[in-house]
Amino acid sequence: MTVVSSTDFAIEQQKYFDMAVDSDVCIKSDKYMFHLICHPIDMIDEQPVLQPDDDLRRAITAEELLVGIHEDIRRKFATRI
Repeated sequence: MTVVSSTDFAIEQQKYFDMAVDSDVCIKSDKYMFHLICHPIDMIDEQPVLQPDDDLRRAITAEELLVGIHEDIRRKFATRI
């Protein structure tokens, strides 16, 4: 296993990507250790498309959120007097 600093990885990314094809490569940062995983590109499925679910159906728009926030602020100020 090769352990490399995040700085060294940033400088020589291609070198470590090439190494990851045949061996384990880990990138060490201040808090975490990241493992490079290499798979042939033809083994990777297409990006999955997320289907709408119940959470998305219940979602509100940014405009609806702002209206609700303004109403909440007005109520807070009205009860403060």
